[in-house]
Parts: sequence; structure tokens; C-alpha cells
Amino acid sequence: MKTPLNEKYAVVTGASQGLGKEFCIELAKRKNNLILVSLPNQNLEEFSDEISEKYNVKTDYFETDLSCDANLIELTNWLNANYEIHILINNAGIGGTRNFDEVDVNYINNIIQVNVKATSILTHQLLPNLMKQSNAYILNVSSMAAHTPIGYKTVYPASKSFIHSFSLGLASELKDTSVSVSVVNPGAMKTNPDVTFRTEKQGFFGKITLLEPQKVAKYSIQKLMKKERLIVVNPLMWLLTILLPSRIKVPIMTRILKREVGNA
Repeated sequence: MKTPLNEKYAVVTGASQGLGKEFCIELAKRKNNLILVSLPNQNLEEFSDEISEKYNVKTDYFETDLSCDANLIELTNWLNANYEIHILINNAGIGGTRNFDEVDVNYINNIIQVNVKATSILTHQLLPNLMKQSNAYILNVSSMAAHTPIGYKTVYPASKSFIHSFSLGLASELKDTSVSVSVVNPGAMKTNPDVTFRTEKQGFFGKITLLEPQKVAKYSIQKLMKKERLIVVNPLMWLLTILLPSRIKVPIMTRILKREVGNA
């Protein structure tokens, strides 16, 4: 017997702030029950209750650090044991702008663990649950940086390039199943004052690429429901990023980021 739609849940990682928070709000507006996943001590319980009350949907939450493999397995075991999942949004991600020779091993490891491993393992462990549904959706959040190697970010664009490739490959693999896979490549967003300040510090280029997370979330969910594999929220920047050869765009982006770290 099929699970009633009102008993299925959408899972959103990185749900406590920024784009993840807006994904939750947009899904709740569409009457999706939600499971919010984020780091501890991010007021996740309060946000979960707020969404439930405001939009009259069922919510639950799970606080954990996705940089730990054991936590990923604990989370997915809990989800599979208790919920029917029909939407998975792998939004959690970390980055940073630093001199590569000055970072420590944990900085590198955390980016790879959260951006690459968490997305891969969560998708793998929840896929049987998703495939039980008549229609299910996976949305992975990549970045415009996936198409441009950038000095002073180095590991982050490489990790987002993985997400882009992983998503399109999996979408092709699952094309004859009930699960559709989409990937969105937003640019910088006004997720908090610090991010906005650092992006605007990049100059004119940074200012014109800043996006509103509410608009990105709404547009992404619309396209996700239409089963579009590649979701482009800033067509002009995407086109420039794709068309410009690396010998031109990599030095340009590196110079812009150099100002952000204060080396200019």
C-alpha cells in the first residue's frame, strides 16, 4: 500500500540558516512535512516548531556533525527506521577563502567530508527509501565555483565539481526509476552579513553576482518538481563561467579572491 502523501517527509541538511532555511520554508509552503538536519546549538528545535505551527506541517529535527562518518550512518539509520522519505536536499556545505599553505589538515578534511562524503553517503543510504515512493526527488547543491578552479579557495571548487558530476551521473543512472536527481549551481548568496560583506569586498563582480536565498530556494524547488537535472539560477553568470576559457577565468577569479584574503 502506498504511503499517503501527508505521511511522507522531505529531508533538508544545513537547515538552520541561509539557503537551507529557505528550502525548508518553501517546502513547508507546499505542505511538505520536514526533517531538519543541522549542527547542534543552531536553534534547530525552535525553527522546526516555528515551521510546524506556521505552515501546519509535521516536522522533526536531527542535530549532528556531518563531517563524521559514524554520524552519517546514525542519521540515515534513524531516518530509514522512522520515516518515508520522498525528497532529499543535500544542502549542507562548507568552504572558505584562505591561503592554501596556511590552512591545517582539518580545514581540508572538513570541506571534503561535508561537501563530498556526506552528500554521497546520505544519498546512498537513503536511496532505497526514496525508491519505494511513487515519485521522489533528490536536490544536490553545487556551486558556480564547480566550473572554475579558483586560487585561495582550491579545495571548495573541487568539492563542488564533484557534486555537479556526481549528480548528473546519478540522474542518468536513475532515469528509469521513480527518483529524479537535480543539481543547482548558485553563486554567492546573502546568507548572512559576513558572507555579504566578504563577497562585496570582491568588488563590482562580487556585488552583481550576489543572490537572494529566498529566490534561489523558490526557483530551485519549482525546477526540482519539474525534474530538471541542471538548475541554473543565474543564466548570465553560468554562461560566462562555461564559455570563458580557464586561462582567462582562473586568473581573474584568483585576483578577486586575493583581495578577500587581504593579499592584494
